[in-house]
Amino acid sequence: MDFHSHRAAAAGGGGSMYGGAAPYRSREGLSTRPVATSDEIQLRIDPMHADVDDEISGLRSQVKQLRNVAQEIGSEAKYQKDFLDQLQMTVAKAQAGVKNNIRKLNKSIIKHGSNHIVHVVLFALFCFFVVYMWLKMFRR
Repeated sequence: MDFHSHRAAAAGGGGSMYGGAAPYRSREGLSTRPVATSDEIQLRIDPMHADVDDEISGLRSQVKQLRNVAQEIGSEAKYQKDFLDQLQMTVAKAQAGVKNNIRKLNKSIIKHGSNHIVHVVLFALFCFFVVYMWLKMFRR
């Protein structure tokens, strides 16, 4: 029986022992057979097709490799999460320290007056004067 005739049988109601599905071969060497209850389907593998066992063994080894990769990814993710948590804690402590120092600096400015701007302006004028004199001397 070919694939289309099995589909026609499945569409026409099939057998009740397969839950409405027609008994057809899914691959070469595999076929279904009826069992006592309608919830179960048993597969029979022809011994001629032993390469299926090799494929299953290959799939098992690939699944083991994928499991190992997934475990490595999980451990790396945990390590990076712990690292980020530690980094976040360090940044929070640094922010608290900077905020504390800015508060102290603001208190100091208020306490001693706001003449620091005058000092900055005088320093800038002094720097411009030095550069002006240096350029004037070396131009000749």
